[in-house]
Amino acid sequence: MAIELQNVTRVVGIDTHIHATSIKLEEGRFNILLGTTLSGKTTLLRLMAGLERPTSGEIRFRGENVTGMPVQKRNVAMVYQQFINYPNFSVYDNIASPLKVMRMPAQEIETRVRRVAELLKIDPLLGRMPGELSGGQQQRTALARALVKESDLVLLDEPLANLDYKLREELREELPRLFHATGATVVYATTEPAEALLLGGYTATLHQGRITQYGPTAVVYRQPVDLLSARVFSDPPINTAAIHKRGEHFHYNETVSWKATGKYAALADGPYTIGFRPHHITLAPGNAEAISVTGKVVITEISGSESVIHMRVGNDTWVSLSHGIHPFRRGQGVELFLQTDRCFYFDADERLI
Repeated sequence: MAIELQNVTRVVGIDTHIHATSIKLEEGRFNILLGTTLSGKTTLLRLMAGLERPTSGEIRFRGENVTGMPVQKRNVAMVYQQFINYPNFSVYDNIASPLKVMRMPAQEIETRVRRVAELLKIDPLLGRMPGELSGGQQQRTALARALVKESDLVLLDEPLANLDYKLREELREELPRLFHATGATVVYATTEPAEALLLGGYTATLHQGRITQYGPTAVVYRQPVDLLSARVFSDPPINTAAIHKRGEHFHYNETVSWKATGKYAALADGPYTIGFRPHHITLAPGNAEAISVTGKVVITEISGSESVIHMRVGNDTWVSLSHGIHPFRRGQGVELFLQTDRCFYFDADERLI
């Protein structure tokens, strides 16, 4: 493995920022830390970088214990959300700065800087100063400085958050390819589930300083181990409902029922929880397993060619994501169709069945 955390904790005063965490990140992979603000993403990155020391536990890199090793002795590069460049250095000198610290020969520096600048499409800007650049160009400069080091470990803390939509889309496509070519292990922190899906690789879901699940991104999204992991990996938020199994059917709110099929047919009678994403409850039946549910509109958000409908169903508030423009009024009754075969079923401990 490239980097491994063994029962690592981080406690500051009376606050536990990271609870006991063990995880192995495989060498050369693109790894994503997905969680809301204050879930522990930045703290984990700083621990991996050596900018902070764990309160307990060990951090190992390629089998070596680096827990007490200062950041200066680690071949690590880190890029932050903010555009951190030296204002009095040209773009060329900003990118070259870590190589100069390493006392690399001038010709090698020249070769590396121009190669990475070309990759990131900032080679025409090498003579400019950071203050003359747009936000996107400044962040590309910071990314180039991380790439040029050819570090074994690259840590990216929401590096695209301050960029405009078009630039974010471009760099989301480019980053996995760029870093794959270097063979580096990359750890990328984000609050956006959609970004994690676009980047691919492996994802760890975080909640309040705990990693709840880690694995291939598509697997974590489609097969969350528990309701908490499903919530972290859903935007708009995942819908939930308390249901009851009696005989061959599941019942919701005593007004809606559907047949328990497949592995769910053998479940014992009793209470369960279902979770379903907004695009699995829509204005049109998606498949033969869809059941009709009625509710009252709380608010409708229209974005481009999609409508997000917040509605009350019984005592629950659900969110529906449907194609098309549907300007429902507040309080209006609406019929939606829930694809029961796309629901996640959770037991009393909120573990996936």
